[in-house]
Amino acid sequence: MSRGQETGRSPISAIREFLELESASGILLVIAGTLAMVAANTALAGWYRDLLQIPFKVQLGTFALDKPLVVWVNDLLMAVFFLLVGLEIKREVVMGELSDSARMALPAVAAVGGMIVPAAIYAWINWNDPAGIRGWAIPSATDIAFALGVLSLFGERVPAGLKVFLMTLAVLDDLGAIVIIALFYTSELSLTALLLAGPAVVSLFVLNRLGVVRIAPYILVGTVLWLCVLKSGVHATLAGVVTALFLPAHDRADRDQAPLQRLEHALHPWVAFGILPLFAFANAGVSLAGLNPRDLLQPVPLGIMLGLVVGKQAGVFAFAWASIRLGLARLPSGVDLRHVYGAAILCGIGFTMSLFIGMLAFESSSNGNGIVTDRLGILAGSLISALGGYVVLFLVLPKGRSRDA
Repeated sequence: MSRGQETGRSPISAIREFLELESASGILLVIAGTLAMVAANTALAGWYRDLLQIPFKVQLGTFALDKPLVVWVNDLLMAVFFLLVGLEIKREVVMGELSDSARMALPAVAAVGGMIVPAAIYAWINWNDPAGIRGWAIPSATDIAFALGVLSLFGERVPAGLKVFLMTLAVLDDLGAIVIIALFYTSELSLTALLLAGPAVVSLFVLNRLGVVRIAPYILVGTVLWLCVLKSGVHATLAGVVTALFLPAHDRADRDQAPLQRLEHALHPWVAFGILPLFAFANAGVSLAGLNPRDLLQPVPLGIMLGLVVGKQAGVFAFAWASIRLGLARLPSGVDLRHVYGAAILCGIGFTMSLFIGMLAFESSSNGNGIVTDRLGILAGSLISALGGYVVLFLVLPKGRSRDA
C-alpha cells in the first residue's frame, strides 16, 4: 500500500512516510493475530466466540441488515480496505510505477509467477478433494504490511529500488487477488441486485465525467453500490474497488490534492491501524484444541504452507530471473538477484489477504474443519516466509547504508 502526496512533499519523503506507516501496521497485525490466538486457546475462548457473534442491525423502513460482528468486519470494513487498494492501484497506473512500462515489467512478471506457481502447488496437492480445491488461490496472496514491515527492519541497508520493486509487486498482487475474488469466489447471483447496482456504477461514471471533485458524492453512491453488491452474491468488498476507480486522480484547481490523493491519505491510517488489525483479530483465532503438528500435513494446510513458502519464492524469483535473461526487464539500480530472492521469500507472507480468500473459499463448506486447517497453513507458511526472508536479506544486504537507499 502507499500514501498520497501532500503539497510540497518530495517523492522520497512520501515513500519514507509510507514505509514507516506500513512497518507500524505490521507490528499491530502481529499483536492482533497473537491476541486472537491467545483468546481462542485459553479460558477466553467462549468470550472470543461470543464477541464475534454479537449481532448488529441497521434498519431503514422495511430494509434491514442484521448480521454478527464478524460479518460486518469481513464485508463492510474490508470493503473500505479494498477501496484503499483500488485507490492505490489507480494512482500507480495514472502517475506511479505502473505508468512506466519499463519499470513495471520486472515486478509485473514476478507477480504473475508469484500467483501461478503457489496456486499450482496447492491444486496439485488437493486435486482429488472437491471441497479442498476451492482454496487454490489462498497461497497466491501477499500481505504488503507484513512484507514491508520485515523489509523496513533493515533501515537504510535496503536499496530504494528493492523497496519500489516489492511495493509495485504487492500492488499488482492485490489487483490479481481482486480479479480472482470477482471471478471465482461469488455465491449464487441475484439478477435483481446486480441490475440495481448498474445505476450506481453509471452515477459514479457521470460524477467522474462531470469533474466532480468533492468526495462525499462518490462515497454516498459507493455505499448504495455496496448494498446492492452485498445482496447480489458477488462479494461486497468489490464495491470498494469499483468506487475507487471512478475517483478523479487530477484536480485542475489543486493538482497535489485531487480527490484520489485526499481520500487515500485520509483512509490509510484508519486501514493500517484499525481495519486490518480488527480483521486479523476476528479471523486469526484458530483453536488448537485436539490438533497436533501432523495436522499441518493434511492436504489443505500443506498445500497452503508449501504454496506460500516454496511456491511464492520460486514463482517470483524464477519469473523475475527469466524476464531479465530474456531482456524483457532489468534490475533496478543498486539491486541484484540476491536481493530479489530475499524479497521473493517475503512475498510468501500471505496473512491478511490469504485469510480473506480462505474465508471466502470455505465459509459455506459443510466441513467445519476446513477453515481451521486453512488458517493453520496460512499462519505457518507466513511465519516461515517472514523468518526465511529476514535471514536471507540479513546475509545479502550491504552491512552499511545502501548508496541507493
